[in-house]
Amino acid sequence: MSRHLINEYRADLDRLRAVSGSRRESVLREAFKDLLKGWGRTNDLLFVPEHDIVTPQKNRIYLDGALLHALRVPFGYWEAKDADDDLDAEIAAKTRKGYPRDNIIYSDDHTAVLLQDGREVSRVSMEDTEALYGLMDRFFSHERQEIADFNKAVRQFAQDLPAVLEALRDLIAKKLIGSPAFA
Repeated sequence: MSRHLINEYRADLDRLRAVSGSRRESVLREAFKDLLKGWGRTNDLLFVPEHDIVTPQKNRIYLDGALLHALRVPFGYWEAKDADDDLDAEIAAKTRKGYPRDNIIYSDDHTAVLLQDGREVSRVSMEDTEALYGLMDRFFSHERQEIADFNKAVRQFAQDLPAVLEALRDLIAKKLIGSPAFA
């Protein structure tokens, strides 16, 4: 299915180029946005365009898109750039402005760059289906540390719960027998 979404992305991009004659980010980013939206839906994530956040420097910024969990917890981000932009210079400028670096894709219609946990982990050609699939899979497989810690705690709680319930039942049973006031 995911490779199918990548093929749809490429077909959409080709149609946008042919019909619009444009190389502008604002036109071409729609194809990649649809790819993110489709892949996000398969992971129960909602794509929010022009998502605003306040940076550590207390500036309000607007990302081209964010994928959010149902409880509005951010999962990952996306920034589109023009093909004529220097992608590395744009990433550096956005980083200085306080853009998130925990799970973000920067893309133009030639290259996608994935940053996770503060460092670049993948850079691929948009024309290489397998490489793009790998980048997208890695993006959607990422788990923020606080989410990982929470999920670990939930699993541990589920393991511990039967023993806790048994101990509580024993304690209540003993109190019922030994304490008429409790009963």
